[in-house]
Amino acid sequence: MPLSLIGLGTAVPQRRLSQRETLELAPQMRDASPRQQLLLERIYQRSGVAHRHCIPLPDATNPSTAERMRRYQPAALELALGASRLALEDAGIEPRAITHLITVSCTGFGAPGFDLALIASLPLAMDVARTHVGFMGCHGAFNGLRVARAFVEADPSACVLLCAVELCSLHLQEGWDPDHIVANALFADGAGAVVAVGSAGGGGGSSRNKGLQLVSSASTVLPGSEELMGWVIGDHGFSMVLSPKVPSRIAADLIPWLECWLATQGLALPQVETWAVHPGGPRILRAVLKSAGLEPAQIDLSAAVLRQFGNMSSATILFILERLRATAGHGPCLALGFGPGLTVEAALLMRR
Repeated sequence: MPLSLIGLGTAVPQRRLSQRETLELAPQMRDASPRQQLLLERIYQRSGVAHRHCIPLPDATNPSTAERMRRYQPAALELALGASRLALEDAGIEPRAITHLITVSCTGFGAPGFDLALIASLPLAMDVARTHVGFMGCHGAFNGLRVARAFVEADPSACVLLCAVELCSLHLQEGWDPDHIVANALFADGAGAVVAVGSAGGGGGSSRNKGLQLVSSASTVLPGSEELMGWVIGDHGFSMVLSPKVPSRIAADLIPWLECWLATQGLALPQVETWAVHPGGPRILRAVLKSAGLEPAQIDLSAAVLRQFGNMSSATILFILERLRATAGHGPCLALGFGPGLTVEAALLMRR
């Protein structure tokens, strides 16, 4: 059964920084030599990011993980509320019509979490069924959408609210580990939300906007790639493992797997009209572009979101889908996400 995405909403913190301002705030700049400053400047310039939004940085240098988590909960709720309210308004759905709540995040933990705070603040019905997709990385929203589709297949009258919130700026890292420097240059804060229904059109929505339908999804783990990407909990926040080999591995292995999966859906790769690729960084976008034989315009939306907002981890794909819905076109759309494993997540969407 297709999952109809009838409402979309996104939210970012009020504070907006240019890439130059972000560089000046980088922890490494405090004691960098002139040569190191030039190195940092080149990395930040080549990140594909022009601006990003982030919550205010802490006054203390290199705060503990506990301190970062104390800041996570209220900031995550504020963004989650903003995105969820917009998605509900977009769908024409009353909050209490939501039967299932799915939350997604890999940048913070807490119990009770922001999911319970969402129930109280929107407010949702107290008997809403809730599921949290935690610590899966940049493809977490794909996993959340798969769960949402399973819910509406089990109950066609279900009405699902999915909300992905990421506060990557909480985890700015000190020191000169190359992985940490690249992550500092790329990642940002944001939230995206979706209201989704099945064939029975649960919730009684009245959205007249263009919609998307998730008709199928797939996942694979590339063998022997577990060391290439990671998200590690340390004493001073969560730190990224991001091998420079990731783009070449994606370029080598992605298309053969995609072609096999698309064939099961009755499609060949050239029949995919639009692409919504999670912009893990410019090199990952180029790897997909080259290996799939795409024109640059086919991933313009992904590059534009990276440029305007940075990499907001799991929330990013929802920013791309929100923009995709507003574009002209009728053919299939292929959404792709990548994460630790090395895992590839794919979703096939149709316009309705």
